[in-house]
Amino acid sequence: MGLWGCAQGPLSQIDSPGISGNLKPQGKAAEWRVLNRLSYGPTPALLADLKAHGQPKAWALSQLDAARQASLAPANLPPDLASINASLPAIFDGARQEREARAAVPAGTQINELVVNEKRFQFTEPTDPLFYNRTQVNKAIAWRLASCSSDEIEQPLLARMTEFWFNHFNVYQQKGTVRPFVGHYTLHVARAHSLGKFEDLVMASAKHPAMLYYLDQWFSVSPQAARAGQNARGLNENYARELMELHTLGVNGGYTQNDVRELAKVLTGWTVAPRAPNGFQFVMRLHESGTKTVMGQSVPSSAQKMGQQEGEQIIRFLANHPSTAQRVAQRLAEYFVADVPPQDLVKAMTQKFLSSGGDIYEVMKVMLNHDAFWNPEHKLYRTPVDFACASLRVLNAGQDRTKWLQAFGYAAVAGQGIQNWLTPDGYAFNAATWLTPEALTRRIDFSLNIARNTPERSDLYGYLSDSSLQAVMKQPPAQRMGFVLGSSEFVFK
Repeated sequence: MGLWGCAQGPLSQIDSPGISGNLKPQGKAAEWRVLNRLSYGPTPALLADLKAHGQPKAWALSQLDAARQASLAPANLPPDLASINASLPAIFDGARQEREARAAVPAGTQINELVVNEKRFQFTEPTDPLFYNRTQVNKAIAWRLASCSSDEIEQPLLARMTEFWFNHFNVYQQKGTVRPFVGHYTLHVARAHSLGKFEDLVMASAKHPAMLYYLDQWFSVSPQAARAGQNARGLNENYARELMELHTLGVNGGYTQNDVRELAKVLTGWTVAPRAPNGFQFVMRLHESGTKTVMGQSVPSSAQKMGQQEGEQIIRFLANHPSTAQRVAQRLAEYFVADVPPQDLVKAMTQKFLSSGGDIYEVMKVMLNHDAFWNPEHKLYRTPVDFACASLRVLNAGQDRTKWLQAFGYAAVAGQGIQNWLTPDGYAFNAATWLTPEALTRRIDFSLNIARNTPERSDLYGYLSDSSLQAVMKQPPAQRMGFVLGSSEFVFK
């Protein structure tokens, strides 16, 4: 029986899309693949749109265009989530007011830190200044659930691209100073630059308060400043190291420890600015003077007020380096195609990255036009967050906050708490991490609970294998959608 993820992609046995050099993928397998990889799952509206395009590949390319267009426009936030998109000075003010409110609490008074979580996705009451940061975190999570599960709130492929880039440039929402900024970071870094130039994405991340706080760049100061009696904090290499190892080149990207230290010197003086519209400032008096050398690139000592350009110059150099092109292509192919993608695909995407100046839209187009994307042999297993979002979509629960809570809870107990990965490497996406007997048991429980008494989606039955469909139809109508979620067609994508 092809239920609960026990079978391996039976749709590949239903039909066989044309994956020769003619590249004309068609049929149920191609439809299912593109619906679940370029969105989190098929809604009735998405299915109808796909049918209207006639060919899955044509629809895929149309989704890419639509996602890029949507990324250029402001997010369609539900009104009660709007504070995550407030100006950065307003968010800094909210965080300051929380500090002041907590300082005013009489000594010995116990603050119930769970009170906000008890109302996790209900934001009808004004925000209590005592819990501003935690409320901002909850709203950021709510936005994530809303955007992944509702076509009316977010363009489906853009929701996936936002997830991918947030994870690539991960920040940990529980780090105190980071918390109020996570939602803004999601919108203005991961979402806004999802399908633009990679160097702009890296730059936006580098200057955002969430990243400046998360990797401690905000207090990295030249030892020269300390000698001058201006600051004793000293050089911090955290951000410089992760910028090279995780954000751009990769661990084998050709840099040394000395390059990390030199880059850290280049970036001294990059810090937060609570009153600035972009939350960023460069402070020349905290900057390391003198010539630095990063991966053979000489960075001459800058004139007064020009030190910021040193960092921008090196960030753009790193973002367009061949090692970065290969790393970004590899990770996109792993996320959208297979845990171990064919290297001819990665090579084609790498070449486009380099020839286009790191244009993510163009790199994605190469991927969608490549046979490997459509090959039924290339499997992808849904992560817990992926499965939670897909369940909400299939059950038409994209705006049901009670079911959001179920989805949120499932992802957390399954080990993928939304926006809650501690370290800067982000969550893994491969089956080796998530496909375990214990994980399958959790999916069974979650599927049956969240789908109980939900209407059937008979439009999905044509995408199930014969064995899965037979198993589904043996259930009472009120339980059938739970078994659809548990089918092997659904736990893969």
